[in-house]
Amino acid sequence: METRVAIIGIIVENPDSVSQINDILHEVRDYVVGRMGIPYRERNISIISVVVDAPESLISSVSGKIGMLEGVSAKITYSRLTNDG
Repeated sequence: METRVAIIGIIVENPDSVSQINDILHEVRDYVVGRMGIPYRERNISIISVVVDAPESLISSVSGKIGMLEGVSAKITYSRLTNDG
């Protein structure tokens, strides 16, 4: 199965959505390479970056599910690398 390395950038403006984000990411935990969360208190938002190595369809699905949550936006940046090199 071909996989891609990508970063899912998430901005959370509604703190009530955080547990749903965590649930979604937990479902794909085997594909997560790393995760970093930054609370930006001055603006009352959180920024999360998640690095994944997964099939493109799964990455797109995860980003879409997260982006549909209230007060949350998500975007993907893909590496040009595939697991073929």
